[in-house]
Amino acid sequence: MDDREYISGRNAVAEALKSGRAADTLFVAESEGGGLGALIALAKARGVVVKDVRREKLAQLCGDAHHQGAVLLAAAHAYAELDDIFAAAEARDEPLFAVLCDEIEDPHNLGAILRTAEAAGAHGVVVPRRRSAPLSQAVAKASAGAVEYIPVARVANISAAIDTLKARGVWVYGAHMEGSLYHTQRLDGPVALVIGSEGKGLGRLVRERCDALLSLPMHGHMTSLNASVAAGILLYEIAKQRR
Repeated sequence: MDDREYISGRNAVAEALKSGRAADTLFVAESEGGGLGALIALAKARGVVVKDVRREKLAQLCGDAHHQGAVLLAAAHAYAELDDIFAAAEARDEPLFAVLCDEIEDPHNLGAILRTAEAAGAHGVVVPRRRSAPLSQAVAKASAGAVEYIPVARVANISAAIDTLKARGVWVYGAHMEGSLYHTQRLDGPVALVIGSEGKGLGRLVRERCDALLSLPMHGHMTSLNASVAAGILLYEIAKQRR
């Protein structure tokens, strides 16, 4: 089985190169070589081979017509362990701040959550082994390269991960429409936020294991938000209270 993957999109490629991720070849569109000068220079500084190819070839490589003229052949992104997320918090001398994704299967949603989690200062993201989008190039592109900087731990199931977090002194909050309004809760200590799947929300066992549930006020006709949008609002409330 090939342990490499194609990363497409200028931001995702740039962040993969800057992060030091092992890479083999940068493919760039012949017609856009001049506009990709900084990216090409970065690749060459890392010792990555640069090849000019037709735009059609780029689309064939990554299965994406919106590659922005750049595709990187890189080592497949490795998953972290739960302990790596605790280590990241300790290295920054901060109380743990983690995000748990309960069966987020849309790669664009997962990528958007990774991007926001990294920007909000979270130490890591946890996903289940089954019923989760893998760390594919689609996720990497949707994360705008954030996947290169934030650990993503894969666990057997989210319920067991919650038990582990709670045993280590972390308060676990789930996003759920029946919870307390998010801004009324104190979220400034060791905290983990659980975001449910796009269709079903939080599973029953996961919901029951949370210390508390957080809801967002809905003032229109809609009763819920997209998973990554809800995550963004809640993550920045946590970030605000932590600072």
